[in-house]
Amino acid sequence: MEIQIEAVQIAEAFNIKKFRAEFRAEAFSGSTSEVFYALTENNRYLYIFDYGVVVFANYDAVAKSEFLNFLKNYAINPTNLNLSEEYKIVFEEHSTKFFVKNDFVSVPKIDPDILRIVMLNTGQSAALEYYEVLTDELITSSKYYILELEQRGKLSISKTDLLKYIGKVLNVKNSIVDNLYILDDPNLVWDNEDLNLLNRNLKANFDINPRFKDLDYRLQIVEDNLTLFTDVLNVRESARLEWIIIILIAFEIALTLFSHK
Repeated sequence: MEIQIEAVQIAEAFNIKKFRAEFRAEAFSGSTSEVFYALTENNRYLYIFDYGVVVFANYDAVAKSEFLNFLKNYAINPTNLNLSEEYKIVFEEHSTKFFVKNDFVSVPKIDPDILRIVMLNTGQSAALEYYEVLTDELITSSKYYILELEQRGKLSISKTDLLKYIGKVLNVKNSIVDNLYILDDPNLVWDNEDLNLLNRNLKANFDINPRFKDLDYRLQIVEDNLTLFTDVLNVRESARLEWIIIILIAFEIALTLFSHK
């Protein structure tokens, strides 16, 4: 028996509270930031996170598409990056342990707690990919300005555009900081050694912690570049003000001389 899992990032965030109030199914577990459904009548599972990721288990293409259309009603700032992460659970009847591989995990039984752990890590990986794409875009754009400094010795970006760029960087960083909890271990692994081991092995398989550290490092690079750009623009603005003052003084002297003729 196999269960196909797919995590999809469709927005920057979801309104979990509104969704739970309007979705006609009883949650298996949940909080203000996530909700997990075990839809046993059709052997499907759903995991929705407020950082914009939904994880499907045992959904066919039609059911998945229908639910995504419904979920968009609760999406905040939908994305169009089409990012997803796929994984698979394989049930091994005669096994007694979990075996985590690159594209699947074999389990000795199928139950909601195991599904939650696997779907959680798949969802975390999808969220990290989304932030990796965003930071890659920021680094690429900052490289353009650095190259311009190297070749021309100046920046062509306006103060307004720089402020917009700074706002974009801070928005990405704040989103990551707000969602730091995605790295936290779920409560259900604390008292269950098998689930705790499964969770740790899945985190290692998806490189959750190294990817997050790399994400933080790349954001720091972008912030350092922003500091440089801001300093350059401040120098440019200071030079412009100095010229304005010089011109005004010269104009005033010229008026004084003209008035005494």
